[in-house]
Parts: sequence; C-alpha cells; structure tokens
Amino acid sequence: MQAAVILRPGDLVVMDIPEPQVGDYDVLCELLYGATCTGTDQHLVAGRFPWPVSYPTVLGHESVGRVVAIGPKVRHFRAGDLVTRVGCPPSPDGSLAVNWGGFAELGIARDHWAMRADGLPAAAWRPHRINQIIPPEIDPRAATMIITWRETLSYVTRMGIASGATVLIIGSGGNGLAFAAHAAHAGAAQIVMLGSPRRQAAALAAGVTCYLGYAADDVATRLRDLSPDGFDFIIDAVGQAGSADRALPHLRPRGILGIYGIDDLAACRIAPHRARSSFTYYAGGYDEEETHQQVIDRMRDGRLDAWIWLDAEHTYPLDHILGAFDAVHSRRCIKALVQLTP
Repeated sequence: MQAAVILRPGDLVVMDIPEPQVGDYDVLCELLYGATCTGTDQHLVAGRFPWPVSYPTVLGHESVGRVVAIGPKVRHFRAGDLVTRVGCPPSPDGSLAVNWGGFAELGIARDHWAMRADGLPAAAWRPHRINQIIPPEIDPRAATMIITWRETLSYVTRMGIASGATVLIIGSGGNGLAFAAHAAHAGAAQIVMLGSPRRQAAALAAGVTCYLGYAADDVATRLRDLSPDGFDFIIDAVGQAGSADRALPHLRPRGILGIYGIDDLAACRIAPHRARSSFTYYAGGYDEEETHQQVIDRMRDGRLDAWIWLDAEHTYPLDHILGAFDAVHSRRCIKALVQLTP
C-alpha cells in the first residue's frame, strides 16, 4: 500500500510499505481523508519536532478511516463504521516507525473498550481511546477536523474558560482558530487574536471579537486599550520563543497562561516579573476522548463548521501530498485535505 514517509528530515516521499496485519482487538480501516497539521506534521518533516523521532517514519495523525475487517475479539466496531485517528502501525522489524501513520491507504484502530473489559493493562488500551466512532451522517472530509477540535476543546475546558471570560489567543492557524471557536461557545465576553492579516475573515467567522495583525507597531498599546485590567486567559497557540513572555504583561492578576504551540517549545521562557501579579501557568494538557461527544454534538448543530478551516474545493491525492504541505506553508489554506484512497 502507499504511504507518506519521511525518509529523513526534509525528505517526504510517497512509497509502498507493507499492509498492516489484523490482531485480536484490531479493526482494519480503509483510510479516506487526512488533514495536515501545521504544528506536528510540519515539524516532523523539518526535523524540528521537540521529542525524539525515529526516521524513516509514516506521517499523519488527523485521518479518518472506514472499517473493512475486524479482529476476533472486537465487539464495538462494525464493518462500515467511520473511525477517528486511524494510522498504520510501525513495521515489526523496527525498520519503519510511525508518527501516528495516518497518511496511508490502510490503517489500524483498536477496540479499547473490549481490551479494557477483558482485563488488559491500561498501558495497552489507554493510547487507543483516540479511536472513536463517527456518526455516519458526518462528512468524512469534515471529520478530519475532529482531532483538532477534541484536543483544543479539552484544553480550553480544563483551563477553565467560561462565560464572561476575556481571552487572548496568539496565532491564527488551525489550533488558534479552534481555541477561538471553543471560547466563543463557552460564552467568553472578549476573544482577541494576534495573527496573520490573511486570517482575519476566518478568525471572525470562528468567533474572534477583535483581530490584530501580529506585526503591527502598536499591538501592546491596543491590547492595553482592549483589556485595561488584563485578560483572564492567554493561549499561545504557536509557541515561538518570546511570544508568551511578551504577552505576560497583558495577563490580569491571577490569570492563566498556557503555551500550546511547539514551534520553539524547548526555547520558550517566561520572566515572571513581567506579570502584573501572581498568575497560573497552565500545564494540564488535554484528553481527546473526554470531548469527543461534545465535538460531535457541535458538528451536528452547526456550531463547528469544518469549512472555516478546510477548503472543500481543493483536495490533494496522497501522491500529491507535497502540494498539500506547500499550500499550507504558503498560507493558501489553513489546513489541507488529503484524499488517501481513490
């Protein structure tokens, strides 16, 4: 089968790899669509991912698959089910790693419910709670957004963003826009975004109340004017060195600051004396499973609209995945859709 493989940093190719084998609790899925991730995917391709990576590796973690075969101990999936976060496994001999392996023609999901019920250790089933069933009426192209939305909704909820909050978001990529949408749904009174001028329309559609170009000379002054008492929450969705630190003076006393992006994660530093008073640094992470049903409900009622993020008119076949990443890199789109099987 075909898969997008990073042979070494900077060298992404589409090549043949072995088809995955189906184990007891596995479901084999035909992978339908995947979406590019500006953070994880592009950092892996460039060799700048902040955690250890073994190359060559199969790329992709925002893919949706349809079940075509079922292992003997599977009880919660059926043929034809749509499933989130499907990816091919690493090769048994260790010659090919995966960084979730979603950009491939076939992938494996696991019946974590059955694994847990049958007494397997948590380490065996917990990582596969990301494999959740998607209702059949949801467009599988739009369903690629579920992964981004689950992560960011969990993050926002754990942070404590609620009705009446004031929120500053640094970054106008897919994650930044998702944070804005979730903050709006939570009833935030003010959602300010710093980002690229090209993204203003998408940001306003997602729920941003005030959009500022990050390169403007008067950003600090405008932020003070917008929220003289400081923002309740600041989320750095990019993670460039110095960006969260520069925003710290705009955090209200006892406010909450979180760095979600990974651009310069190892180099991010915060000088606490820049803050107005005591504050909390959020380090609670996220859990995709805990927000899956909320995301599905919001897709059904129209509160989450995938086409703010995705361009339905431009879908890239797997063998043109380099074109998809070029479109994202040149900011012709926010997230690119990759069709994984014809």
